[in-house]
Amino acid sequence: MDAAITKQLIELNRKFYNQFGESFSATRQRLQPGVKKILDSIRADDSVLDLGCGNGNFLLELSRRGHHAPLLGADFSLTLLREAESTPGVEWREVDLSQLSVSSGQWSVTDHWSLITCFATLHHIPSTEIRLDILRTVKSLLKPGGKFYLSNWQFMNSEKLKARIQPWSRVGLADSDVDDGDYLLDWRSGGEGLRYVHQFSAEELLGLADQIQMKVEAGFYSDGENGRLGLYQVWVNQ
Repeated sequence: MDAAITKQLIELNRKFYNQFGESFSATRQRLQPGVKKILDSIRADDSVLDLGCGNGNFLLELSRRGHHAPLLGADFSLTLLREAESTPGVEWREVDLSQLSVSSGQWSVTDHWSLITCFATLHHIPSTEIRLDILRTVKSLLKPGGKFYLSNWQFMNSEKLKARIQPWSRVGLADSDVDDGDYLLDWRSGGEGLRYVHQFSAEELLGLADQIQMKVEAGFYSDGENGRLGLYQVWVNQ
């Protein structure tokens, strides 16, 4: 993908979450079933870095459970981070994930993390090159044998969500400007907005893991009325 288009899509999502952060957060007050499943497997002594932490509900729940290892949430949206700031026992940092490799050494609170999570976030990152840069940084921040938990939206499994797909012409682009699996979706709560989203397949994620020499240990579908709106995977740092 052309660098200028990549930058345009990143800015599109930044604008969306700055403008609609509060209304978006209002729809994310409960943890998804797939996230709860992962939550139950985390030990109290696992250090956890949550990339794209949003309003912090995931780390808040860990803190409520008496977690006593470092917890750090990172997100680029100050609107969402302001909601998270009141969480006790958790550190929060403003971080642009598209620049993760540049900033990673500045905000780590432990040498290497036991677990890194990235729920419903990677699908908002355009271009394979930037995704791989993020994932290589994830690998470098993990302990040997550490685990990376990620989920990605499977909106194509919902007729209702597919109806939200908009033509790229709405943001001055053409289909040929973006990659296969890239979509523009509208938002209809608290006003009308537009977001960039990528629909990952399990095979595409496996290919990314192979390129950074991490092993996909497990995968499952969860969330939504049909139980297939989120694709979850567990990667292990070899």
